[in-house]
Amino acid sequence: MTEVLRYTAFTTDPAGGNPAGVVLDARGLDDAAMQAIAAEVGYSETAFVTGEYQVRYFSPKAEVPFCGHATVATAVALAERIGPGEVVFSTAAGLVPIVVDEGLRATLTSVEPYVEEAGDISEVLDILGWRADQLDPALPPAIGYAGARHLIVSTATRQRLAELDYDFDRLLAYMLERDLTTLQLVWRESATTFHVRDPFPVGGVVEDPATGAAAAAFGAYLRERGIVQAPVTLTLHQGYDLGRPSEIQVELRTDDNRVRVSGNAVPIKERG
Repeated sequence: MTEVLRYTAFTTDPAGGNPAGVVLDARGLDDAAMQAIAAEVGYSETAFVTGEYQVRYFSPKAEVPFCGHATVATAVALAERIGPGEVVFSTAAGLVPIVVDEGLRATLTSVEPYVEEAGDISEVLDILGWRADQLDPALPPAIGYAGARHLIVSTATRQRLAELDYDFDRLLAYMLERDLTTLQLVWRESATTFHVRDPFPVGGVVEDPATGAAAAAFGAYLRERGIVQAPVTLTLHQGYDLGRPSEIQVELRTDDNRVRVSGNAVPIKERG
């Protein structure tokens, strides 16, 4: 019988963060079996270790190339069993090094990121029920990639971010047409502190409480657009409007274009 562990990432509180399923021994499971397990677990992603540090990620609806919070959860689960240190996950997006320290805090290094123009976003604004005059002109829309593609849209007010209500089916179709994994909706509190929300209809989930891949893409966007200057560490708050507070650290260095994303992960007790 396949053992499925349950962890929540980017928090030290089992009631916070983003839950992920973790299967540390998925050898022998085919695609259909992994998809069925992910659907039964019901979290936004479940990670499957299919070989020596070969990892695949499935949402309840489909396989995704990379997932930050499930990577953090899997790395911490491994560290609890083999000890802290560095491993390198082989994912569909590329090689992802992860270091877990003695405090079981994980830091992943993204694949090579890129940023591209978003083009006309009037359709997605209509789907969200947002207006163009509610956006933050200092953080213009763009698509960021650091293992998966995310459309970044920033609002000028925390209230606008808090009032998230969108057409699920329309946004799903919009994202599938553009190969987007989530939307990264952002409000900037300060030069290095941001609040974010991530609709995830592609995975069958209305909203992700913590999205490590989007955090990495956002860090790449901020650097590429000259909004922040490396070296710098950013703090992203996510999940507060869902009642699952999460904190994600994003580090940008001067000697490496890749993005480092850090956070804790803790087991979720089985329901008995």
